[in-house]
Order: sequence, then structure tokens, then C-alpha cells
Amino acid sequence: MTPESSPRSRPLTALMRGRSSHTDSRVSFAELFFDLVFVFAITQLSHYLLAHFTVLGAVQMLMLSLAVWWQWTYTAWVTNWLNPEKPAVRLMLMGLMLLGLVLSTSIPEAFGAKSWLFGAGMAAMHLFRTCFALWALRGSGQQANMTRILAWGLPYALLWVLGGLAEGQTRMLWWTLALLQGYLAGWVGFYTPGLGRSSTREWDVSGEHMAERAGLFVIVALGESIMVSGATFSDLTPGVWSTLAMFAAFAGTVAMWWIYFVANAQAGNTTMQVTDDAGRLARSVYTYIHILIVLGIILTAVGDEFLLTHPGDAVTPHVALSVIGGPALFLLGNLMFKTVVCGLPVSHLVGLGALGALALGSGLMSTLTLALLTVAALLVVAVWESRVTERQLA
Repeated sequence: MTPESSPRSRPLTALMRGRSSHTDSRVSFAELFFDLVFVFAITQLSHYLLAHFTVLGAVQMLMLSLAVWWQWTYTAWVTNWLNPEKPAVRLMLMGLMLLGLVLSTSIPEAFGAKSWLFGAGMAAMHLFRTCFALWALRGSGQQANMTRILAWGLPYALLWVLGGLAEGQTRMLWWTLALLQGYLAGWVGFYTPGLGRSSTREWDVSGEHMAERAGLFVIVALGESIMVSGATFSDLTPGVWSTLAMFAAFAGTVAMWWIYFVANAQAGNTTMQVTDDAGRLARSVYTYIHILIVLGIILTAVGDEFLLTHPGDAVTPHVALSVIGGPALFLLGNLMFKTVVCGLPVSHLVGLGALGALALGSGLMSTLTLALLTVAALLVVAVWESRVTERQLA
């Protein structure tokens, strides 16, 4: 691709973000307002797992989480190109918020009586956003890319609708195909016969904006964890056990915030600003890898619920899975994130090893003891990695 044909060399449309200053890359208040819907969605997802803590329930929650994450991340990509300060783009975000709110209300019965509503909501959000973006980006370097996305989006939307109207295993099949197609699309550059594929270098990504958007979603997920802990604790009779359990839940949230924002997020932001292919890096770390981080936080919130309601009970397998599995999944996501952006973090490997050792001995502990030891492991990783980061930035 010659310089004359690159996205940056083509004129911006009236609704596109500029790329000339730091201000152009800032996350807008409209985007923050849009994220509020996903606070509710994440709460619904954690409650779904609490109500269906079985193998099938976990698979269903995973599918719903992947679907919700895809709605958010596609919107983040669109607002990386479009300017939310423009009235038309703001109205698009408000329309997506309304559709997202309806979608979130259907999550508890997404595999039951409201499957049709969830499927229709997924299809409507995707087609509305893609069609608007195609219109807004016409004549720009992103027009061909959005045309390919729409070509993939039509069968994607149909699969969600078909699943919503189906029953049982057939519904699972349709929605599994929808998720596979959605997650595969970006990885193959939305290859479309007759139109070719999109190159990540053509995506003209603002790395600073993508890093900030991903960080804000992590804040949303951590905020939901605090909400679950606070709401559960408020319904309990105050006592030593419940207070210690509340401390452990809060400390665990703080440790996860510390690991992500103090130790890792800045490294990602810095690398995004200097890489010569921000589109490829954003696709890898902020579109795919970050889902592991978010899933880890959601599972940890479920573990906090078990911790607060039964702190002195012996650890059962499902309690161990959430109390240890959530932080482990979160650490794994952070390990992959930091490995891609700046190198393998040894602290995360040690932390995962410590959590594995705790899992082996969890049957001999109370839920509170297991939670406190898990928090201790996370805090060691947080302090260790933040010191490594300080030395790297010095």
C-alpha cells in the first residue's frame, strides 16, 4: 500500500476523529455513559453463574460473556474511528445503549423464555452499529473495511436470531457458530470474496484510545465486583467472620486493580503509541486477550459472594473454582497481555504457581482462609511487578 492510499493520508469524513493531537484520542463522556449499560450486563452475568453453577451453566455463562464482550469491543473500535462529540455519533451510542439495556435484561433467561430477545438484541446491536459506521465512514480509508464487516455481520446476525428461536442443543449450536464466526472475522481480516481482506495497518487505530477504553472496561468489571460485595455484606448480620470476609473481598479487588493499572496498563499504553502496527496489537491484546481478564473478574465476584455468605465453611469444589479460578484467570490474562506488549512477567508465573498450590490444598481450608491466602498471592504479584515496571520506566 502506497503512502497516498494509506488511511491516514485520506481526508477524514465529518464524523471521524482527528489524529493530530492527544485530545483527539481522549475517551469522551458519551463513551463513559455508554459503558454504564455494561455495569448492569456484568452484574447479570455474575448472577447467572451464581444461579446456574453447573458445567452447563458455566458454559452458558461463558457464551453470554463472550457475546456481551463482543458488543462492547466492536463499539470501542467504531468510536476509535468516529468522534463521539458529534451529535450523530452520540445518538448512535444512545441507541446502542437502549438496545444493550434490553439485551442485558434478557440475560437471566437467555437460554430459556427470553432467548428470542437475547438473539434479536445481539443482531440488532451489531447491524445498527455496522450500518451507521459504514454510512459515517463513506469516502474514508475505512469504507472498504466496514463493507467487509457488514458482509460478515449479516450471517452473524442471522445466527443469533436463529438461535434465539431454536430450542435446547440446537440453540447452543447456532450461538456457538455465531461466536466462532464473530471471533474469527477480525482474525482473518474480514476476508470477503471479491473484496479481499483488511490489513491491520489499514485500520488506523489510535493506540492511546484503545488502551484507555480497555482500562475503563476493566474498571467497570471491578466496580461490579465491589457492588456485589457491598450488596451482599449489607444483608448480613455484622460479625467478625463477615467483616474479615468483606476485607478479603475488598483487598482482592484492590490487588487486581493494582496488578492491571499500576503494573501493566501503562506498559500497554506505551507500546501502543510506538508500535508500527497498532491495529494488529490492539486486535491481539485489547480485543482477544482482555476477555480473559474480564472473565477472571466476573468469576472472582462470584467467589466473593460465596466468601461473604459462608466464610467459615469448608471449601467445596465450586467455591475453590471461583475463589481461586477467578484470580488465576485474571492473572493468566494479564500474563498474556504483558508478554505480548513488553515481555514475559516472571511475577505472574510465580503467582499462578502459588494459586495452583493453594488449589491442591484447598480442601483442608475454610473459605475465608483460602480467600486470604489468594489475596496474599495477588498482592505479592502486584508489588513485585509494579517494582519491575518502575525500573523499566526509570
